[in-house]
Amino acid sequence: MKVSVYNKSGEETGKKVELNNSIFQIEPNDHAIYLDCKQYMANRRQGTHSSKHRGMIAGSTKKIKRQKGTGTARAGSIKNPLFRGGGRVFGQEPRLYHIKLNKKLKRLARKSALTYRAKDNNIFVVDNFNYDEIKTKNIIGLKNNFKINDKKVLIIVAEPNKNVYLSSRNLGDVNIVTATELSTYDIMWASILMIEEKSIDVFENFLA
Repeated sequence: MKVSVYNKSGEETGKKVELNNSIFQIEPNDHAIYLDCKQYMANRRQGTHSSKHRGMIAGSTKKIKRQKGTGTARAGSIKNPLFRGGGRVFGQEPRLYHIKLNKKLKRLARKSALTYRAKDNNIFVVDNFNYDEIKTKNIIGLKNNFKINDKKVLIIVAEPNKNVYLSSRNLGDVNIVTATELSTYDIMWASILMIEEKSIDVFENFLA
């Protein structure tokens, strides 16, 4: 499929680029998208939550009262979970939430997500994102030029661009990624993809 190339002012440059049909026009696999997004979110979890069970509580191990004749239930330890300050029953312990997925499935998920955005005509190819200054109004102006103020935008650059990154980090509805770090979660999070022209070849190389 062919799409027009725009400049930062939102005007067509007259050029067109060919987007690989094997990436942007496949039969989408929703389950692959689900699994890849699930893995992305799970792998971001620290898993450092913790609690103390009765074996980890500091306290006397002396039997606190006689077993019979008190009229109450028997109790053998002050660290009993039933008592205030006692251990936690079935408490959380540190663990890893990491999920492993095959590379082919992750590649299919990214292609499927890109296909959905292409079908909805929510992809803009921009010649470059070069800015001389670090100013948030640069990115706000970019969104105004393309009339996408109320949309979540993912900007895909060919290589790390400090000015673009720092100009957008105060905006909650804009995210910046390099083409080699493009994830299914990022694509599905955004309503609009703005792709730098020279980054197309970069991520087509490892997705095609």
